Amino acid sequence: MHVWQPGARADAPVLLMLHGTGGNERDLLPLASALLPSAAVLSPRGRVLENGMPRFFRRIAEGVFDEADLRRRAAELADFVAAAAEEYGFQGRRVVAVGYSNGANIAGAVMLLKPGTLGAAVLFRAMVPLIPDPLPDLQDAQVLISNGRVDPLVAVEETERLAALFQETRATVALRWQHAGHDLVDGDVVAAKTFLEGL
Repeated sequence: MHVWQPGARADAPVLLMLHGTGGNERDLLPLASALLPSAAVLSPRGRVLENGMPRFFRRIAEGVFDEADLRRRAAELADFVAAAAEEYGFQGRRVVAVGYSNGANIAGAVMLLKPGTLGAAVLFRAMVPLIPDPLPDLQDAQVLISNGRVDPLVAVEETERLAALFQETRATVALRWQHAGHDLVDGDVVAAKTFLEGL
C-alpha cells in the first residue's frame, strides 16, 4: 500500500516518505508538503507488523535489529522505488528519502546496501542500521541527520556513529541537533527544508 502524488514540477525531486513504527503511508504527507511543496511524493506503508503496528523491518528488541530481515526489506524497498519509477514515469529524477525513526533506519540501510537508489536522505531520529563490508562509495550522495539531544531511544553517541559511518562512505553529511526527544520539532522541519532547498 502506498500513496503517489505527482507534484507541481516535472523536474522536482521525488520525496520517498518513510514513516515510523505504527505509522502508515499517509502520516508524513503533511510534512512532505511543508518541506518541498513542488516535489512529487511516494509514500509506502511498512510491510512488517509488530504487535499490529506497521514497520519497515523486524527488530529483535528496542534498538536491536534483525539484520537479515533488514537486508531483505532494504532490497524490497529499492525494488519498489524502481518499479514505481517505471509506473509513474520518474526515471532519472532524484529520489530523496525522508524517514522518521524506523523509516529513517530503512532509508539509511537502502543508501548503504543499494547505492544509486537514493540521491539524498533526510534522517530524523536515526540509528546505525548496519555496517556493510565493504562500505559503498556514496560520494555523490547527501545526508541530513536531525536527531534529538535528549532522545531516550537514540543516544548522542549513536547519532555520532551514524554521521561518522556516512562520512566514511564519502557522502556529504550534515548533522543537526535538536533540543528534543524522539518526537519531531519545528527545528527538524527548518533543517530539512533548508537541506532540501539546497539540493
